[in-house]
Amino acid sequence: MIHARVVRIPEPGDPSILEIVERTMRDPGPGEVRVAVRACGLNRADLMQRRGVYPAPPGVPHDVPGLELAGMVECVGPDVTEWSVGDRVMGIVGGGAMATHVITHARALVRIPRGLDFVEAAAIPEAFMTAWDALFVQGGLRPGMTVLVHAVASGVGTAVVQIARKMGATVFGTSRSHDKLARLGALGLAHRILVSGSRATPPAFAAELLEQSGGHGADLIIDTVGAAYLEENVRALAPRGTIVCLGLLAGANGTLPLGLLLSKRGKVVGSVLRSRPLEEKISLAQGFAREALPWFERRELSAVIDRVLPIEEVAEAHRAMELDANVGKIVLVVPAPID
Repeated sequence: MIHARVVRIPEPGDPSILEIVERTMRDPGPGEVRVAVRACGLNRADLMQRRGVYPAPPGVPHDVPGLELAGMVECVGPDVTEWSVGDRVMGIVGGGAMATHVITHARALVRIPRGLDFVEAAAIPEAFMTAWDALFVQGGLRPGMTVLVHAVASGVGTAVVQIARKMGATVFGTSRSHDKLARLGALGLAHRILVSGSRATPPAFAAELLEQSGGHGADLIIDTVGAAYLEENVRALAPRGTIVCLGLLAGANGTLPLGLLLSKRGKVVGSVLRSRPLEEKISLAQGFAREALPWFERRELSAVIDRVLPIEEVAEAHRAMELDANVGKIVLVVPAPID
């Protein structure tokens, strides 16, 4: 047993309710490791959990947010052969990453690529593994495809742009912000679409995409926005295209024009990582480690970080994300753990 410091959600509310408390943590069991966390990424899911609308899955702390981390292996449980004490690791967890210590399954972790510090590493797992899964596993990405990614300035959006471009796809990105689109030019996003219409009116982007793509449309759409974009997504879809829905920021119930979807022989795929069985999470982590980590070591992929704050300023980090002004990830730095 050790003493850890954790970010706690005592009750649903605004960022001011977040507190840092001390909590006893058990030793790792068979197949598990305890990681001394050095940095963790903030995600929209953490904001939703704080508001009380996205509960943690069974088996993880219900009141401690945090889905991704980077740190050092501090202790290994029985039967763990993948890691040794002192190894630098990063990974996705079901919750509880906003803490000085985390216990997780050993095979769900991947090594931190050479040359990356803990802050850079903490900005990778959720964004890039989500993008990797959406593009390849769910979307069947192939060279030459046209990919449309919404909320392109988000962590997942910036990851999709980099991976899809590296695979030889033509990438289009949308945002409601001129400034965000301009800043994404430095990431190599040549095709940028400003979503017209207010947040209270239907969005419009399909006509612009069709014009820029020579009438072809998108072979693959990666959507973290949800219901508000569903109908327009189908209009933007190329024949036999696929929409991968990863989030519901703009609602869970939308209009699906089935006649148009059928005529295009299109697909709509839903995907979420947090609630998947452990075996699927391990498979994704191991596949990502084999294929993608060398790209980070060669700096062919890199996390886009908007700002870095100490974990004591977690409430300010939540406020910053709620303003929706960030381009890329917000990362929290965790102090040395208390033994």
